[in-house]
Amino acid sequence: MHGVGKPPLLRGLVLAGGRSQRMGHDKAAILIDDATLLERTVALLDGWVASVSVSVRSDQANDRLRRQYPLLLDTGAGLGPANGLRAAHLSDPAAAWLVLACDMPGLDRQAISALVAARDPVRAATSWRSPVDGLPEPLCAIWEPATLARLASLVAAAGRPVSPRALLAESDTLLLDAPRPAALLNLNTPAELDRYRKERHGHQPQEKPDDAQAQP
Repeated sequence: MHGVGKPPLLRGLVLAGGRSQRMGHDKAAILIDDATLLERTVALLDGWVASVSVSVRSDQANDRLRRQYPLLLDTGAGLGPANGLRAAHLSDPAAAWLVLACDMPGLDRQAISALVAARDPVRAATSWRSPVDGLPEPLCAIWEPATLARLASLVAAAGRPVSPRALLAESDTLLLDAPRPAALLNLNTPAELDRYRKERHGHQPQEKPDDAQAQP
């Protein structure tokens, strides 16, 4: 860290409010090694942040998988992940947030440790550089308060999806080379999930049993 004084408190945010339309079923409930993607992602943040919240749509707030965690509700429909970041900022405007999408099974605690260790709170954000296009990966990044405030203002003014990646790309973001290209792989389709499972160690069950998402 290169800032002067105490850096803003770091909280954790897991984005799990997507509709998983291309996957065809809830990505957060996909099982990898006997744990769902959501459970794995929340566990990655343990010990690195002051608290962990999960961003969800209002219609997801009562499913059994998500309701075991502190939830932040998206307040606008169809606004994408930027709206989850906005909800986090509004819940604690003074905090920085370590943001993770729930669909990156290649992430591990070593990657999170390296991200936290490299954080520079004077910069707009600290992010991994995408091995695909060299741009910031906004959904595995530490967002500082001022940058989140700017994003929140853009979302409120636009009333439509805003690109977190574009905002970090045009900001003073500290970019880190990813420890492994596969660490930032996200799963969007059944074909991508099947390929990931085959490369890992054979086929695994698709989802946690039905009661993981059953309504009370």
